[in-house]
Parts: sequence; structure tokens; C-alpha cells
Amino acid sequence: MIFVTVGSQMPFDRLVRAVDQWAAARGRSDVFAQIGSTDFLPTAISAKKYVDPLEFRRCVETADVIVAHAGMGSIITALECGKPMIVMPRRGSLNETRNDHQVATVRHLSKHGRITVAMNEEELVGKLDSVGGPQEMDHISPHASPVLIATIRNFVDGKRYADELTGSGTATQAGAR
Repeated sequence: MIFVTVGSQMPFDRLVRAVDQWAAARGRSDVFAQIGSTDFLPTAISAKKYVDPLEFRRCVETADVIVAHAGMGSIITALECGKPMIVMPRRGSLNETRNDHQVATVRHLSKHGRITVAMNEEELVGKLDSVGGPQEMDHISPHASPVLIATIRNFVDGKRYADELTGSGTATQAGAR
């Protein structure tokens, strides 16, 4: 099954339309999409405007591949579940979002080899055509790494020590929280 998600903040008709046309042309009936608030209703794929968090997680866990906008919630959930994903960023110039932060997100994350990026509909179709059967990827932890926690703890402790030396008093306030 292919699970498509566009998040809940804005429509992303360009993505949904491309997957819907692809599924119709390929005779695919195994695509389910969370399409958000939109007037566009796909005809070849199953879709719901919104899914609750438990259903979203279940869709990700049972999917063979995730197709998504470059929203961090979607990306992190797919990585936690070890699912391969194709990400197509929303574009500010197309009024799909306020700016091109999703373009920046995919450029950064694609360097790590954990996501497949399609910058436009043609690339998305090509990536969908190359999707094979179920694949498992390494899962990421839903918890912060011990190194990150230690780094933050050392920073906070260092700040407290510096505050004590300067007498600024913020360490007492921070410690009281």
C-alpha cells in the first residue's frame, strides 16, 4: 500500500493530483491519501481529508512507501517506522506554503540518504514508477539520543555555573523551574 499525506495546514493539490493521475494510468488501487482541506477530490485513489493521529500512525506502519509533503511530522513518523518515503516539497512561489522552507528541508535531509526527493510532479511519477515491494529501513528512535541529552545538560549546567559566577540570578530561577 502507498500512503500519501499532505499534512493538515494547507491543501497540496499538485501532489495529490499527480499521485491520482499516476494511479489511474498504472491501474493502482492500493493508494490511500490524507488530502487535507481541499476542493480537489481524487478519483483513482482512496482519500480522506483528515485522519486522527492513531489512524495516521497505523497508515504509516502498514504502508510499503510513504509519499508526503516535506512536513517534519510526516518525515519523522516514517523514519521512526522505518518506511521508505518520497517527499515532494510545497513551493512558496506556487502559494502552497508561505515560503520555501520545505525546499530547504528536503535539500538538507536528502544529503543523509534517508528520503527520496521529487522536486516536481514529473520526478514524483518517476520515483513512484521505481517503487518496488515492501522495504524495511533502519528505524530512528522516537527519543532524543543520549549524546544530545548530555550536550544540552552540559550547556544548561555551564550556564548555571556562569550565572552563579556573575551573580545574575537566572540560575536560581532556572533551577526553581
